[in-house]
Amino acid sequence: MRRLAFNVTPFYGSIPAVARLPYADIDTPEARPLVERIVAERGSVLHLYQMLLHSPPLAQGWLSYLTAVRQKSALPAGLRELVIMRVAMLNRAPYEAEQHAPIALSEGVTQAQLDELADWAASARFSALERAALQLTDVMTRDVQVPPTVLAEVHAPLGDRQTVELVATVAAYNMVSRFLEALHIHSDDDRSG
Repeated sequence: MRRLAFNVTPFYGSIPAVARLPYADIDTPEARPLVERIVAERGSVLHLYQMLLHSPPLAQGWLSYLTAVRQKSALPAGLRELVIMRVAMLNRAPYEAEQHAPIALSEGVTQAQLDELADWAASARFSALERAALQLTDVMTRDVQVPPTVLAEVHAPLGDRQTVELVATVAAYNMVSRFLEALHIHSDDDRSG
């Protein structure tokens, strides 16, 4: 897979791109039941969850919420992954993008769409619904407050439930990227302690 069209080097400058805190010990008695659940649901303990495991109650709530967002909503999976990728791009969150690019591709987002995501408004590769969802994503991520016309553009085709799920997805992945970037969590970090 090709690298995505955003670069965090200018943002980090000379700051080493390593986690700012050590990763949690996942073999403690308090962490063990949650580690087993994470492995069952995600396949392994990702860097994000190993950092969250410094606070097992927080990690448990996070896992439940993000599982609902990603696996229990009625929102089309490709649309979900497209907005997650846009949030990662806007927030310069490479770990989030690296984790979700393969999922996006497996859910029907094309490599060409990922390549043109930085300038989606000028691209013809996105449907009317995708464009409306990307506009909502941009406004929520950059401005927070959403004008009624922007919300109406997604609500008309999606209805109440999927509109709520789309807004929750954008909000959730803004939370994820801000957590990742505040603590400099990256997929190549050494977690051996």
